[in-house]
Amino acid sequence: MIELNKWFFVLLFNFLFLIVVLNILVFKPLLEVFDKRKENTEGALEEAKRINEEKDRVLAEYQKALAEAREQARQTYNALREEGLAKQKELITKAHEEAVKEIEQAQKQIRAETEKARKELGEVVRKFSEEIVKKLVEV
Repeated sequence: MIELNKWFFVLLFNFLFLIVVLNILVFKPLLEVFDKRKENTEGALEEAKRINEEKDRVLAEYQKALAEAREQARQTYNALREEGLAKQKELITKAHEEAVKEIEQAQKQIRAETEKARKELGEVVRKFSEEIVKKLVEV
């Protein structure tokens, strides 16, 4: 059995004293360090979640803006293309009309020159005819 002599109380006192001293000097500071570490870890995890959510939000905004910019670029491209095609059609039509006018003018000029040549030839033929008739009558 356990004897209850003076050493027992000395050892009991030493044990309790060491527990109190170790609690004050080691266990409480160590528990505080563990609590701070836990708080820091939880805070870091919450900050990481918040940053990740912010990243997702910014990425979604960026993708939305990029899609809008692409759509606007496509619309601008189509509008400019349509405008270019209309301008091209207009220029072709104008060139065709000018070509038709020039052809008509050339045809008029050719007709006029043909008529002039016919008249001149008619006169020349008449003169030759008259000369031939004169020579035939003289003979």
